Amino acid sequence: MSVLQRLFGFHGGVKPDYHKDASTSLPIAVAPTPTFLVIPLHQSIGGPPRPLVKAGERVLKGQRIGGADGNASSAVHASASGTVVAVEMRLMPHTSGLSAMCVVIETDGRDEWVANQPFDYRSATPTQIRDYLRDAGVVGLGGAVFPTYLKLNAGKQGKLDTLVLNGAECEPFITCDDVLMRERAAAILKGAAIMREMLAAGKVLIGIEDNKPEAIAAMEAAARAANAAAADAAIEVVAVPTRYPAGGAKKLIRVLTGIEVPHGERSTDYGVQCFNVGTAYAIHEAIELGRPLISRIVTVAGNVKQARNYEVLFGTPMQDLIALCDKLPDSDRVIMGGPMMGLLMPGEDVPVVKATNCVLVGSKKLFPPPPPEMPCIRCGECAKACPADLQPFEMYWFSRAKIFGKAQEYNLFDCIECGCCAYVCPSRIPLVDYYRFAKSEIWAREVEKEAADVARERYEFRLLREEREKQEKAAKLAAKTAAGREKAAAAVAEAAKPAATPEEEAKKALIAAALERARAEKSLVHPENTADLTPEQQAEVSAIEARRAEIREMAKPQLRQDD
Repeated sequence: MSVLQRLFGFHGGVKPDYHKDASTSLPIAVAPTPTFLVIPLHQSIGGPPRPLVKAGERVLKGQRIGGADGNASSAVHASASGTVVAVEMRLMPHTSGLSAMCVVIETDGRDEWVANQPFDYRSATPTQIRDYLRDAGVVGLGGAVFPTYLKLNAGKQGKLDTLVLNGAECEPFITCDDVLMRERAAAILKGAAIMREMLAAGKVLIGIEDNKPEAIAAMEAAARAANAAAADAAIEVVAVPTRYPAGGAKKLIRVLTGIEVPHGERSTDYGVQCFNVGTAYAIHEAIELGRPLISRIVTVAGNVKQARNYEVLFGTPMQDLIALCDKLPDSDRVIMGGPMMGLLMPGEDVPVVKATNCVLVGSKKLFPPPPPEMPCIRCGECAKACPADLQPFEMYWFSRAKIFGKAQEYNLFDCIECGCCAYVCPSRIPLVDYYRFAKSEIWAREVEKEAADVARERYEFRLLREEREKQEKAAKLAAKTAAGREKAAAAVAEAAKPAATPEEEAKKALIAAALERARAEKSLVHPENTADLTPEQQAEVSAIEARRAEIREMAKPQLRQDD
């Protein structure tokens, strides 16, 4: 059966100039270890890892310096051995120019690895494997940097029909996946085999754009070897038409399987999951070699003399990479990623992170400044090019007017920010910038709303607590008042009783005197108290004892008669 018969299409897309040949003429080189590594703790989607080291500590290569914190977090490791000189805020590789917590390591040049060993995943449970990958810092290397251990879940079905490996790499200038597939195809498929076993996938489809013939040939050779060694021929390499953005996960799934995954739903619910080929290679290294994710292949291209792909340690300053390729004098910017979806960097000194697949050096000649923005003429070209089948001009109008509710009605968050709409716009409107602005405003308002909701809930809880305390105080006061009233009523009742007669009072007095006299006599004659009595009291005690003896003597004859 022909491979083309298995392919499906998707709406929209463009075919820009790809500029990929310049960086694929040379093999992957290893970038030198810099003197200082600035390793951000937050390098993936999810919560920021907690720092595990402090200034002055010596760390080894591969040692964990940031522990996963939360359900969607991934660990971070030292990229080289050396001494931690600071754990502080440093500039992040992001257009915003914001800072984040980083671990700064002064490398020692010894490149000493922490003790590591392969992980026996065959005797481990799926949960244990996922925990290991989380602590190994493995994330998606296709650009989204989503923690891989969260995606290695087959969902409700417990198994998948298809595991998709994404080798399309549709963004212009970027060739890191291309050269990785050319040089390390067998290792990629070893990682794919691990993922397939974890997900119980029936088959593996590797989608590669047809403008990468060398990568397709290398992966096909590795797939034949893997299929020959296995019991079933489950791995298939598929050449897909070159069309941006075919490398998007949902678009590639659509092209290879015909499945359209709706927004907000998971592909696993439809029996398919997609991973980047770089992620598969990282899984192989983490599980079979025991090496955490501390480096990746990065394309350095653009306005440089010699574009090339390097294996780069995380935390390496981008300026060190650019220096290896000799940037041209008219360079005026650095972009992380490609020209369509990349982020303009605030400077060349920002570090390489897990999301850095390309360091693109720009200039006015390579990327001419866009002409002035003109009014939208509602030509509909943006809608024709939109791969998400949206209406970009409507989202633009409402985003610009800050009517964010209407923008959401036109499925603003379905936009993948691929840039196809801005690429074809005859009015040169930076449409994606408006969408990003609208999304950020909506997110900011959601955060404010959540904060207000939390504040309101706390205030309402405080009012309830105060009301409860007030009721408890009122109940205690009422109980105390009731007790006082009962006591007063008893006193009134006692006072209301008729007064005793003089004869009764005299009788009571005689009874009380007799009781007192008996108690006194008892205390006087008690053997334990006689030593403490005065002479007069001792004389009285002796008289009482004498009278008692006389009474007993007088009673003896009567007792004998009774016997």
